[in-house]
Amino acid sequence: MFFFKESKKKIAKNQQEQQLNRNQQQPNFLSADLDQNLQKLQQIYQHCMDVVFRQFKIGGKTKAALIYIDGLANIEEIDASVLDPLMKENNDDQPIPVNYILEEKLTVSKVEKVQTVTECIEHISGGNPVLLIDQQSEGFALGLANWEKRSIEEPVGESVIRGPREGFTESLGTNLSLLRRKVRSPQLKTKSMKIGEYTQTEVVITYIEGIAEQTLIREVETRLRRIKIDGILETGYIEELIEDNPYSPFPQVLNTERPDIVVAGLLEGRVAILQDGTPFALVVPVSFYSLLQTGEDYYERFLISMVTRWLRYLFLLVSLLLPSLYVAILTFHQEMLPTTLLISIAASREQIPFPALVEVLMMEVVFEALREAGLRLPKQAGSAVSIVGALVIGQAAVQAGLASTPLIMVVALTGIASFTIPRYAVGFALRMLRFPMILLAGTLGLLGIMLGLLMILTHMATLRSFGVPYLSPLAPIQGREMKDVLLRAPLWKFNTRPSLTGTDNLRRQGPDQKPDPDYGNGKTSRGKGGL
Repeated sequence: MFFFKESKKKIAKNQQEQQLNRNQQQPNFLSADLDQNLQKLQQIYQHCMDVVFRQFKIGGKTKAALIYIDGLANIEEIDASVLDPLMKENNDDQPIPVNYILEEKLTVSKVEKVQTVTECIEHISGGNPVLLIDQQSEGFALGLANWEKRSIEEPVGESVIRGPREGFTESLGTNLSLLRRKVRSPQLKTKSMKIGEYTQTEVVITYIEGIAEQTLIREVETRLRRIKIDGILETGYIEELIEDNPYSPFPQVLNTERPDIVVAGLLEGRVAILQDGTPFALVVPVSFYSLLQTGEDYYERFLISMVTRWLRYLFLLVSLLLPSLYVAILTFHQEMLPTTLLISIAASREQIPFPALVEVLMMEVVFEALREAGLRLPKQAGSAVSIVGALVIGQAAVQAGLASTPLIMVVALTGIASFTIPRYAVGFALRMLRFPMILLAGTLGLLGIMLGLLMILTHMATLRSFGVPYLSPLAPIQGREMKDVLLRAPLWKFNTRPSLTGTDNLRRQGPDQKPDPDYGNGKTSRGKGGL
């Protein structure tokens, strides 16, 4: 048995060494013989019926070939801008200079030279046709990709009352253009790389030069380049492979479909990661409080945003603690309730055969099942199932004596409170932690709830997001940045950027931006500076 285990280990090690040697081999350069190049590519694309090898002659004399994938390349542009002008060229038995073809015959805006078979495959797979000419040891990738893409729409999961209505799509080019529309400075930089041995998915790192810290940019690049995987289908793959603590229920990377959220992060010195094929972008680093903020916090007047933020924090605690408080008080601390309320609850629970702990766990599991059913079903049926199902099951549970009326109210309030949390990942983390908190409350009462809260806070205090403390600026405390945590100070107070992403360029606006009706008429007393 030991021999077979050792043999398997040796075979796996040899396979890894062979793969490493293959990766370290010299690239397969194109030959000056067109037939030889076509033979190599046809062997690679064997049994690929959608790959087209269009062979023709330039001016009726010089052999050439155009290789592209049907459905990814723009066929109309290939006919009009490549095949038509080249096949009609008259060379009078003289060799046609390549520069003449590129500068005067090809009416294609983007042409890139390729020298290896690997480069040809990358461009062909990306939808760009590759032109090969006999007696030329290099080919030409033509920017004629024509991907089918979804139109720009409002994000379904991040709707707003006031703010931009546009969201990212599955097209990487479209997503980058949405960022360029908002940040028109050339300081917006983009770096591209390919991830996935088979999918070769294009991933782009974007940041604003002069604001983002160079160490942060290098760290993001390092974590992305170490990813060795068969394929990347969504940014969720990347998020799970680059976060600091993968075993934590709390997200350490912000994912969003909204370009304005990404741009707001870039202007604070963060780095965004975009992937082709998904509308979700990643922003790093983040803190727990930034995950609870929305774009509307800064589009509405600061008084409205501040009250909304307080309500959000309040219902976050309700979502986490209300069921466990119900269990703890009914099980261990009945004296905390007014006598009238206690008698009313006791009367409603008179026919219930289960203790409060089992009753709460049972109804919470049912509610979570209804929530998941509503998410997975089609939109037309999902909302009806989640709402009607909750009403019917709740009423049936009360009539059958399986749950009390106060518990139904507690479960409903908990569910409503969880909907106020703007990020699904944060809300799901609290939903996961709600069950151990209920168990602690059912065994130790309020002492168990305090113990659970201390464990959660201790865990959050140890988390990092690309080296940034997860609870900053509260732990460690940074007084200058508290104006955007528990409060939402007026915009004229945000003179500096958060220092969590570096201190290279902290100033984000000029001093004395507070509105002053007397400004300009000689009565103003400006000039004292801001925070």
